[in-house]
Amino acid sequence: MSSDQIASLMFLGLLGGAIALSYVVSNRGNLGRVTRQAAIWVLIFLGAIAAVGLWPTIQDTLLPRQSVAQGGEIIVPMSADGHYYLTLEVNGTPVRFVVDTGASEIVLTTEDAARIGIDPESLIYSGRAMTANGMVETAPVRLASVALGGVVDEAVRAVVNRGDLFESLLGMSYLRRFERLEITGGQLRLAR
Repeated sequence: MSSDQIASLMFLGLLGGAIALSYVVSNRGNLGRVTRQAAIWVLIFLGAIAAVGLWPTIQDTLLPRQSVAQGGEIIVPMSADGHYYLTLEVNGTPVRFVVDTGASEIVLTTEDAARIGIDPESLIYSGRAMTANGMVETAPVRLASVALGGVVDEAVRAVVNRGDLFESLLGMSYLRRFERLEITGGQLRLAR
């Protein structure tokens, strides 16, 4: 700490002490209540300080991030809900996918399709897919580009799901492009 920071800290400590002392003196008949209130405020401040200090760890736990390791391997930590999420650049727009080895294709929600420049209303929903929620209509599309970890694939097949889908799915048609797909130690590892 610099001398200016130490001086500021001392000033704030003296000011806080003066305020606390004046409050105790003015409420000396209710010292039990004053002590309880002071303890509550101390705990609130300690909790706030702990939250600020631990925020990077909390953030990594709540919002794990994918990373590219040496050699181009992509490492994805398991999310708190037990799934693996990847963010890919689709047609230049970041799109978050849940990795789904049970899906045969890349499946886009209508919202994500619209975000990347595909008009869901103009599509022909000629396909059908069986999901956990029943039969849904799908429309085949070609994605101009899909980028992950510095690797760009062009003219990638996908489908747009007309049904209720909360997250776009990254299915096997894309995952097969990797030489290695491994889930170990709470991490998904992809390598080309």
